[in-house]
Amino acid sequence: MIKSFNPGVFFEIPVNNLERAVQFYTSVFGFEFERDTIHDNEMALFPLDENAPGISGALAKGEIYKPTKEGTLIYLKSKDIDKTLELTLNSGGAVLFPKTSNGEWGFVAELEDSEGNRIGLLQALDQ
Repeated sequence: MIKSFNPGVFFEIPVNNLERAVQFYTSVFGFEFERDTIHDNEMALFPLDENAPGISGALAKGEIYKPTKEGTLIYLKSKDIDKTLELTLNSGGAVLFPKTSNGEWGFVAELEDSEGNRIGLLQALDQ
């Protein structure tokens, strides 16, 4: 019997300039990053609380990483999408999809980060 699980386990957001990307995500979300080199790639690891549900990931710089607005779209939590989008604009990013109701799930939006990636936002109703 296969146990039920959530399939996502880790994500990597491609960057061209790791310092600029760390500054962007720190300014917009308030994240603190731990730096590492994994398989010759520079990584800035997002926070991880092993006792909380969900996954974490990294900003990743290396030959195989190419920022894009196309392809896989990841969603990050936002306690206040309006504020997150305001901070995005103030930090050199762009709003690609405005705050929109997603019914019982809350609200969604999409931004373009400092590296040219499309990043989704989710603000749950129960926050």
